[in-house]
Amino acid sequence: MNRHDWIEYGTKELSKEGIENAQGEAWYLFSHCFHITREDYLFSMTEEVVEGKELELYKEYIKERMTKRMPLQYILGTQDFMGYTFRVTPDVLIPRADTESVLETVIESGIKPKSILDVCTGSGCIAVSLGLILKPERCVAVDIDGDALKIAKENGRNLLPMVEFIQSDLFESVFETFDLIISNPPYIPTKDCEELMPEVREHEPLIALDGMEDGLHFYRRIVKEASGYLNDNGMLAFEIGYNQGEDVKNMMEEAGFIDVILNQDLAGLDRVVMGRKKG
Repeated sequence: MNRHDWIEYGTKELSKEGIENAQGEAWYLFSHCFHITREDYLFSMTEEVVEGKELELYKEYIKERMTKRMPLQYILGTQDFMGYTFRVTPDVLIPRADTESVLETVIESGIKPKSILDVCTGSGCIAVSLGLILKPERCVAVDIDGDALKIAKENGRNLLPMVEFIQSDLFESVFETFDLIISNPPYIPTKDCEELMPEVREHEPLIALDGMEDGLHFYRRIVKEASGYLNDNGMLAFEIGYNQGEDVKNMMEEAGFIDVILNQDLAGLDRVVMGRKKG
């Protein structure tokens, strides 16, 4: 079987399990195992018979994706976010386009923060990306999970070594103030976690997903404490679940934040709540 045949094989196997974009995923796995680009594939001898250890690894990955529903990103070990490539493992949540909407809202606000704090950093994708784009003088990221921080630190070393990563239960180990605090906290109600698709439920870290009883637990804690860690006119920005916008917006306004806005993602769903500490 040649390259085309093996990609067709992977596509059919993944399709049997109802995996969306089976052809695309088969291609990504094949290109990863054989270290080829799309141009290599299109302009080389595609009729050549494929064999060897790379093929065995490809078949193993197809099986793992089918039987275990292991997310493609964990198999490949990377995920692109805001134009940068981040290392990901099952210790961290996979960066998503929804979160890019939060960063884009912050960037479009015109804020020029000298200091940024990313709470519940996970892979570090938010802190690193904003650090690269907004170029603050100081950028700190915290997470309670030590295993996640190992991956975040690796991403920091690879992309932006100036980011400081600290193990902390929210603000517990933070002792300074910032111009921008941003967070994508766990926000899925506990009862809904069991209903998630298997790729998420069985492989992504529950600690990064479970927002406790109503999904709002961490918003309450962060909103209550954030003013003590924000400079005057500093901004607090959240990623939220699609049905949590008004709750989090009201929460911030009741805590004294001003100019609170609720923005949507590319699908038109509520995804961002952002407001300022009164100066």
